Amino acid sequence: MPKRSKLLGALLGLSLSLAGPGLQAAEQIVLVSGAFRRSIPVADFTHLAETGQARGLLADLLSLSRQDPAEVSKLLNQPVSLPLVLTSRLLGTRIGEVLLERLARIIAPLSAPQTGVPALRAAVILGLHAGDGTITPVGFLQAYPVNELAISLPALVALADKASSIADLVRFFSESPLDGLREEAEPPAQPKEP
Repeated sequence: MPKRSKLLGALLGLSLSLAGPGLQAAEQIVLVSGAFRRSIPVADFTHLAETGQARGLLADLLSLSRQDPAEVSKLLNQPVSLPLVLTSRLLGTRIGEVLLERLARIIAPLSAPQTGVPALRAAVILGLHAGDGTITPVGFLQAYPVNELAISLPALVALADKASSIADLVRFFSESPLDGLREEAEPPAQPKEP
């Protein structure tokens, strides 16, 4: 248990150092495309998740994209259960770093994009800790340790073009780079006695 406390303490310290004094969670999601920037308060996402009703710019965006707010609300509340210590270790591996680096091209702190990897790592770990091993998209946003979370629209569109479906994304992450890890994790077969 002391290792877990030390790990959580280190991550909390990292998140607070990234965020600045008194700031512990994202307050704005900033959609960025070149010089174009539009901010949506995280509170609007939380409101949508809690009530199923969108407000402000988020309501306009959902209307323009013909998205049902009730369905988006379900997605925002979709829990993912992960073991905290194992997730922390995985995010520290080379494969975890590569995944975080790819995600940091899409999601990063607005004022310090070079800190995207540690900010993502801290948000996942702090979100899992706050949710007792479960995290939702809203929980991730509430745990993100920087005031303004920027989402690069061109990078997001490029990802969507590469992965035409969720099945493609799952296939990508479940094949080649993870095969070696899966084989290492499986214990060797014991010979059967006649």
